[in-house]
Amino acid sequence: MDNLKDFYYAFPKVELHRHLEGSLRLRTMLEIARAQGITVPTSTGALSNLVQVQKSEPSTYQNFLAKFSTLRLFYRSPEVIYRITREAVEDAAKDNIRYMELRFTPVALSRAERFPLGDVMDWVCESAMNAAIDFGLRVGLIVSVNRHESVELAEQVAWLAVARMGQGLVGLDLAGNEAEFPAKPFAGIFQEAKQSGLKLTIHAGEWGGAANVREALELFKTDRIGHGVRVLEDPFTVTLARESGAAFEVCVTSNYQTGVIPVSTEHPLIKMLDAGINVTLDADDPSISQITLTDEYHRVCEDMDLSQTKLKERVLAAAKAAFLPDLEREALVDELKLELINN
Repeated sequence: MDNLKDFYYAFPKVELHRHLEGSLRLRTMLEIARAQGITVPTSTGALSNLVQVQKSEPSTYQNFLAKFSTLRLFYRSPEVIYRITREAVEDAAKDNIRYMELRFTPVALSRAERFPLGDVMDWVCESAMNAAIDFGLRVGLIVSVNRHESVELAEQVAWLAVARMGQGLVGLDLAGNEAEFPAKPFAGIFQEAKQSGLKLTIHAGEWGGAANVREALELFKTDRIGHGVRVLEDPFTVTLARESGAAFEVCVTSNYQTGVIPVSTEHPLIKMLDAGINVTLDADDPSISQITLTDEYHRVCEDMDLSQTKLKERVLAAAKAAFLPDLEREALVDELKLELINN
């Protein structure tokens, strides 16, 4: 690492928006493919083209989502799911992340071998909690359901998640293609899950407009917004977002790679902060994007002129928005404050 990368690496970090399915190591995928006889290229370069965004590729959400079609071929055994979960936690620890919320989609992990959804969730929970102890960080798990799947399936996943709140599950996420599939049919399920103790985060205002952010805040009563970068399109929604205090999990590199923010225009991160919106910085799918959270910190400060003081504020904002019990969250914030003062 160069001196600047070393500097941003040294920052204690909080990650609120990271997908397990977008965090697989390329080396691990190659080993699984060879061991399981999965019909994908077994050279590093050829497989990378299928599962990681390349600079030569178009920046569209269709291209980005296509990577998951190949990734879903790898979840062939409990041992594989245990391994990829453990490695995702280890990689976070190696990036000086002190608290991470790792979200995963049980339906995606179960599909290749038709594993029971509850079993998949148990494997992820056990692996993540053991890895958190081994690698010395705190981990919360968020279960994702997709808009293009049935409400009945989402309900099943939500109640399986509620039943596993004592195993590290802290939240429920609505993800998927918001440009083509509505969120409203899932509102009742999410409200019931929240009443049962799960926290909520909704992907909104990424491939859809500000109206989706407003819907997530008003109808779902969501605690956080995934991405939300199109919130500035509507002044009323900006006011609603600011007054709600909901944290917006912003993933800058992902926003460029999915075509949400054209490279030729300024990312709205700074304008969102200027509008009083509670922004956090996140990596989204680090393997697909070929980044770390250190890279994101470096990018927003060096390329987008976010001051180091404001970066520290965003780290603390993420800690304050963590889906932790009050006392644990306060302890995390206090711990980070002390370290950031000396950074």
